[in-house]
Amino acid sequence: MTKTNDRHITLIGAGLAGAVLATLLVQRGWRVDVYEKRGDPRVQGYGGGRSINLALAERGRHALRLAGADDAVMKHAVMMRGRMVHFLDGRTDLQRYGRDDSEVIWSVHRGELNVVLLDIAERAGARLHFDRGLSAVDFDARIATFTDPRDGSTHQAAFESLVGADGAGSALRAAMTMHVELGERTESLGHSYKELEIPPARDGSFSIEPNALHIWPRGRYMCIALPNDERTFTVTLFLPNEGDPSFATVRTGHDARALFERDFADALPLIPQLEEDFERNPAGILATLYLDRWHLDGRAVLLGDAAHAMVPFHGQGMNCAFEDCVALAEHLDATHDRAAAFAAFQADRLPNARAIQQMALENYLEMRDRVDDDDYLLQRALERELAQRHPDRFMPRYAMVTFHRIPYATAFERGRQQRELLVELTRGHASLDTLDWNVVDAAVRERLSPLPVDA
Repeated sequence: MTKTNDRHITLIGAGLAGAVLATLLVQRGWRVDVYEKRGDPRVQGYGGGRSINLALAERGRHALRLAGADDAVMKHAVMMRGRMVHFLDGRTDLQRYGRDDSEVIWSVHRGELNVVLLDIAERAGARLHFDRGLSAVDFDARIATFTDPRDGSTHQAAFESLVGADGAGSALRAAMTMHVELGERTESLGHSYKELEIPPARDGSFSIEPNALHIWPRGRYMCIALPNDERTFTVTLFLPNEGDPSFATVRTGHDARALFERDFADALPLIPQLEEDFERNPAGILATLYLDRWHLDGRAVLLGDAAHAMVPFHGQGMNCAFEDCVALAEHLDATHDRAAAFAAFQADRLPNARAIQQMALENYLEMRDRVDDDDYLLQRALERELAQRHPDRFMPRYAMVTFHRIPYATAFERGRQQRELLVELTRGHASLDTLDWNVVDAAVRERLSPLPVDA
């Protein structure tokens, strides 16, 4: 193998993770080619898949800072301080994510973000090839075949290693399964989503509080709205696939209006194009992808949604993928043996991916069914109090995941221990006023060891 080949790598997918990884690798002296089945969004506008607005948190921002992209991205981001819960009776309540404005998340539009990251990757020196969909891989000869969707023409490229950053429907993953058992399985949530839009107010301002993730929890289903920097909100309606109400019973724009009149009355006047949006926009599928293996020796490796697609209810899919990018770049730096680097990357990230996949599923139940539940609200109040009284031992799981880079698997296990403690300590109580704080403090010190600091 020549010295130049030694530092050449081929990425499949020029979405968010592909662009960030390309930048990180070029910075480290790699020659990087990136192949993308769609056209260049900077030329023809963003034509990606359906986009639930993305929540950018500390893990993602850490990767962006390393890639020199954070400042450019944050120009397009809108701060969200917490969940603005819209109750059925019309009341609203802001449930803060963190202690103050130092602990927030950021709403960013996928299309804008992709354009910014592609510009940065190209400026760094990555070679971007658009309208090149991976159609076949000869792993023995190390030749990848790409098809141009515009005219069906095929193009071949030699590779040393392929990295699949091509999403949940990964073409590279499909090619790998013909050579190695990946243990692939997909679990559908049994729920789907549709996107709607809240336009700006008549004076051009936001129609509702901009610095929050709005949520209308209704038990088995819910609506959410995330702000965009052009003063709109992307609204996402989540419904079961079966039952009543569900996408089986809410089929037309007229049906959707009736549902909103009954269950989301305060949102209805904000969505003037409700019927049109509902009928025009396709329903998005919600599922979790599990793999037992992410790589084919040193010839191919998967990351992000291609390896571990998750439901979007913790706002961590992109953040996790960006963390994957940093980890893969570091593992490739640590050894010249790519098979060893890919194996180490999998060993490092797979347990953490499993943890955040599970936490995302749990968060759906919490968002749609618990944010207006009295027991839950009391536990949250105690959680905030314990975080203040014992900052070295007690940190809300949401904070561990969102505002820190504590490994997901650590946050998941620690969160389980803390939840048991919260349930135990609040049992039989209707408010914090009746708690014996000496007993509470002793229980925390006895049951919870000091927290690890961020990586």
